[in-house]
Amino acid sequence: MIKLAAAVLLLALTSSLVAVTEDVHSIAQAVDEHYNHLRTLQAEFTEEYRGAGMERTESGTLWLSKSGLKKPGKMRWEYRSPREKLFVSDGRDAWFYVPDDRQARKTDARKLDDLRSPLAFLLGKSKLEKELQGLSLAPDVAPLAAGDVVLRGVPQAMADRVNEILVEITPGHQIARIVINEVDGSTTEYSFSDQKENVAIPDGKFEFRPPAGTETVEGEGGP
Repeated sequence: MIKLAAAVLLLALTSSLVAVTEDVHSIAQAVDEHYNHLRTLQAEFTEEYRGAGMERTESGTLWLSKSGLKKPGKMRWEYRSPREKLFVSDGRDAWFYVPDDRQARKTDARKLDDLRSPLAFLLGKSKLEKELQGLSLAPDVAPLAAGDVVLRGVPQAMADRVNEILVEITPGHQIARIVINEVDGSTTEYSFSDQKENVAIPDGKFEFRPPAGTETVEGEGGP
């Protein structure tokens, strides 16, 4: 009887594990399918940073545009609050610009090591299970809205810098929030709202020309 009970319990646990695995797989596939059919995306974002004894909250508008298969997509993070900042990439070059500093930093987009840069690959190239190792449900993390599902995984490209990434998915398979927990204990959280898909975005939105009097610096770094 004990052996039978143990066998039944093992079967129940195995079935539960298979169901969870299939659920995560189906959610990831649905997210991939959703974003791989988009050409552009516009959203309002809030960025919250906690670490090194400080907290910082910023907000603005994000634009993403599908690019060629051999380079990252185009993106523009336009910060409005509490101060104006700009992070923009045309798929070749990435620019970081803070008007108050009168300095613009230019970096090769393909070599960019920035927490915001993976989003440039989202449209047309999304493969959630490939990008995040050990993708699983995160039932211990409260979602922003009822009905949302939170997944967790480790980004292959940033495994030396990031412990895990949490991705909140809406019932419509949109990404509502991304939480990045780094190895140094800091956390950066991006939440997205008012998402507009396949809107017309001119290419000029992803171009940047330093204003007159602005110092240009080569190399990584950013706002």
